[in-house]
Amino acid sequence: MADRILVAMDDSEMAATALQYALDTVPDADITVLHVVGEPSPWMGEAMGLAMEDDLESAKETHAETVLDRAREIAADHGREIETDVGMGSPAKAIVNRAADFDQVVIGTHGESLVDRLLIGNVAEKVFRRSPVPVTIVR
Repeated sequence: MADRILVAMDDSEMAATALQYALDTVPDADITVLHVVGEPSPWMGEAMGLAMEDDLESAKETHAETVLDRAREIAADHGREIETDVGMGSPAKAIVNRAADFDQVVIGTHGESLVDRLLIGNVAEKVFRRSPVPVTIVR
């Protein structure tokens, strides 16, 4: 049985479903929700705005606030509290790098963007293949 679960979460419905799954199926586990913000780069859409920030850490937290607030609301609806964390960089790499601190990773099949839908489960597949702990992919 998993005592510590890492749930990777973006702003997609699949990610919310993954969190709900973890809350429902492992009611006694400590759950940490990780939201990964892309590194500042002219090629990475929203993350490009982070490059202009004076305080990157604060900007990263602000960027993740909506997703993590939603995660806390979902947990509260289940009568639970969760930990939250923000990573930066490649989502798959950041999730896999944190996975060793947990007993299990739970992730949705794909995100909301068109690119995520076209590459269905690209991040989930990479996490599944590279994670040092079991991965549950929720759809």
